[in-house]
Amino acid sequence: MGLKLTNRVVTYQKITNTIWKSREMKMDFKALLRKSEYKPALIIGNGVNLFNAGKGVSDWEQLLLQLWQNRIGDIDKKALEGISLTEFYDALDLKLSYQSKTLKAEFCEGMADWQSKDQHRNIVKWASVNQCPILTTNFENTLSDSLGLKLHRLTAPKPTDYYPWSNYYAAKPITDTANEFAIWHINGMQHYKRSIRLGLSDYMGSVERVRPMLHKSGNRLFYRADFSKWPGRHTWLNPIFQNDLFIFGLSLEVTEVFLRWLLIERAKFFKKFPNQRREAFFIHDKPLAAGQQLFLESVGIKPILVNSYDDIYVAPW
Repeated sequence: MGLKLTNRVVTYQKITNTIWKSREMKMDFKALLRKSEYKPALIIGNGVNLFNAGKGVSDWEQLLLQLWQNRIGDIDKKALEGISLTEFYDALDLKLSYQSKTLKAEFCEGMADWQSKDQHRNIVKWASVNQCPILTTNFENTLSDSLGLKLHRLTAPKPTDYYPWSNYYAAKPITDTANEFAIWHINGMQHYKRSIRLGLSDYMGSVERVRPMLHKSGNRLFYRADFSKWPGRHTWLNPIFQNDLFIFGLSLEVTEVFLRWLLIERAKFFKKFPNQRREAFFIHDKPLAAGQQLFLESVGIKPILVNSYDDIYVAPW
């Protein structure tokens, strides 16, 4: 009896996995990106740094382990099993006998030598020519350094180095966050060390800062979908809701707490105002887990399966 039940479970899992895999679309990323009906914004993760990089180079996981070793002592990489990187940072902060104000500065020092490569230059050049915003979850300046871009800031209420969300890198100042090229840093930027979002508490702070822009006051976005007046119009939040998103270089797994919450809010916004709906695509080269596929589909993101990293970081640009 137990054997029959086990066989049924295994068969069910095989069928379920086949169903999920069948939903993963095979498509030419380059052709998709150039469809005339889309107004693209690129969301880029650390994969752009890891492509063609040596072992341990441009690796946030290694930086956090080094930070622990510097402050606490030796630690095995197995310590990262069963804990997210954000929780690992909070654990490090809690382990210290005093509240350290230099942890993030030390983390930024570990990124000081990261260099731009061909993929950085080619992606940024394409985005610049096509007036396509880039939103990156990365902290360092490899993308902006690739074309020698300068730091600018749009007028925004209460500027702070904790949340420099109106600051961007570009060749010249812009006025329209959704229709002009600029590079924006979602999780903080190396230039403002206190802005770096490393711990789970940091990401919860970001959620608290965004929520009033979406749901409170007469100009909140969910009130009447007026993009000309909502408080986030001068920040990187604007392209999240106004553009078609092309997401690559990040796993979008459960550790991406803040971005995943934003994508849920984006889906709720489009459900309330269907005439404002924009598309979103997640570009990946490996089959997705069933739960990840379920999440993506629930928030209106189409997974696009490509053959290799070259189809992400070389061919489209």
